[in-house]
Amino acid sequence: MSVETIIEEARWTRLDMETLCAAAADAALIHLGLDPEGFEISILACDDARIAALNTSFRNKPLPTNVLSWPSAERGAPASGGSPAVPDPGQDTELGDIAIAYETCTAEAAASDKPLHDHVTHLIVHAVLHLLGYDHMRDADAMLMESLEIEILGKMGLSSPY
Repeated sequence: MSVETIIEEARWTRLDMETLCAAAADAALIHLGLDPEGFEISILACDDARIAALNTSFRNKPLPTNVLSWPSAERGAPASGGSPAVPDPGQDTELGDIAIAYETCTAEAAASDKPLHDHVTHLIVHAVLHLLGYDHMRDADAMLMESLEIEILGKMGLSSPY
């Protein structure tokens, strides 16, 4: 897989974000039967100010959030609880972009008494699933997405975030 990680907030370097992001993205794709070598993702490791600006621009919500994702194509399942369309590695190689905010993630990890590495790994897996068309707006979709996250993280040796 080609995961391009752009470190805009220097504090992210403490986590070796390039390795963490590639491992999380690869784990999500492999779990879904996709070859990571056939896809590309860009990840911006930024701060709360930057993600708040992005959240304002794209979601009309002028607040920081932990992670945002922009899929390159609409892949969502039409039926509640269904699996999204699988991207074609020969045609649909660019999955999309992700942004993740340092201060929000750090605060969430501390509040949950979780290692920052584990929390960020979960958020990257979560965001990659969004790029692949998974969502949590409908209850059945949320159950499917959460179960996939738990399975993927379990294979990575991490406990359930829920």
